[in-house]
Amino acid sequence: NVRFHNTCAEAEAAGFKACKRCKPSAAITLIPHADKVLAACRNIGQAEGLPSLQALSREAGLSAHHFHRIFTSIVGVTPKAFGTEVRSNRARLHLQSQATVTGALYDAGFNSDSRFYAAAPSMLGMSASAYKNGGNGESLRFAVGQCSLGAILVAESAKGICAILIGDDAETLVKDLQDRFPNAALTGADRRFEKKVATVVGFVDEPICDLKLPLDIRGTAFQHKVWQALRKVPPGSTVTYTEIAALIGQPTAARAVAGACAANPIAVAIPCHRVVRTNGDLSGYRWGVERKRALLTREKPSP
Repeated sequence: NVRFHNTCAEAEAAGFKACKRCKPSAAITLIPHADKVLAACRNIGQAEGLPSLQALSREAGLSAHHFHRIFTSIVGVTPKAFGTEVRSNRARLHLQSQATVTGALYDAGFNSDSRFYAAAPSMLGMSASAYKNGGNGESLRFAVGQCSLGAILVAESAKGICAILIGDDAETLVKDLQDRFPNAALTGADRRFEKKVATVVGFVDEPICDLKLPLDIRGTAFQHKVWQALRKVPPGSTVTYTEIAALIGQPTAARAVAGACAANPIAVAIPCHRVVRTNGDLSGYRWGVERKRALLTREKPSP
């Protein structure tokens, strides 16, 4: 459901309209060197492999250090991280369409199969072959129960807790998990996992404590930056989307930060409930605004 266009003119020719609020066509000229960074992004996106920092900076007519700094300040991630994300997206697309994993990795711009297989777990959240088959071959253990906020689903991969979903009914939560991993082997809880679920439920009920369980966090490079910043916000504190955007070095990306919060699949452990609007009002929350209010109330220090 995503289409990529290299220029605003191409997008408009395809029938899309530019955002009237952020005005991307006009804003690009207000940022120093934005045109050079945009050209570098296109270069990275069109290159078969990952261009070196020296090649990108030379093309931009800047020193490597200066180019690295302005690219990171504008895009929010380093050129290398951006290139990795581009190749990750390519890999996801090609894994779904190519007959073999080998064909997909070379089409995605990986020149070495060993590098691809080493990077696949962090890029895809599972092995390349498992992703190609919709999670086939990956085993997830899960359990559904009740907590003070309603129904709760906890899922665990071999790496750690990969989902904490909260909602009104268990059936919807299970369907959400199945949609994420359509071909993964989902198994019920055993006694050892039930203890972990109890730990998670206790953590949700008292979020001022630490969840001392490993997490399997899956997302894009930008989402990881947002989620890592959120995990540094202490209980009892709140931040705004703009403040998180500034913390990750991308001050104009408040709306993208909101999108990353909405995509968070690990409720409370990645505390997106601690993000509020600039005026302090509660904004939307994937698990419901009332649950957000309840969590913030529980985290308030005692008078």
